[in-house]
Amino acid sequence: QVQLVESGGGLVQAGGSLRLSCAASGSIFSIRTMGWYRQAPGKQRELVATITSGGSTNYADSVKGRFTISRDNAKNTVYLQMNSLKPEDTAVYYCLANVQRTIVVGWNDYWGQGTQVTVSS
Repeated sequence: QVQLVESGGGLVQAGGSLRLSCAASGSIFSIRTMGWYRQAPGKQRELVATITSGGSTNYADSVKGRFTISRDNAKNTVYLQMNSLKPEDTAVYYCLANVQRTIVVGWNDYWGQGTQVTVSS
């Protein structure tokens, strides 16, 4: 089994910063893409940012220039540095990892349990 554990969420004022972390553990042979998604109340889950094992990144337009995704492949951990936070960034943030558990099986997506980020105005 594979577990993703997120940390770093909380309450912050507009203009502030937070850093999210997500560590993957368990039966892992390789991790391809890792990423962050978010879901605000009454809205669909949306992409925030992704990063490949080689370091290529992709961001939602709404967070470009404010958020930075990074990863430590040796630790199977992905980070999201969030600066200049806005009230509209308030959501539950979920970590996603595309994992190959052994060399003979295919790739599957695994999700974390989510961490709440609340930005007050």
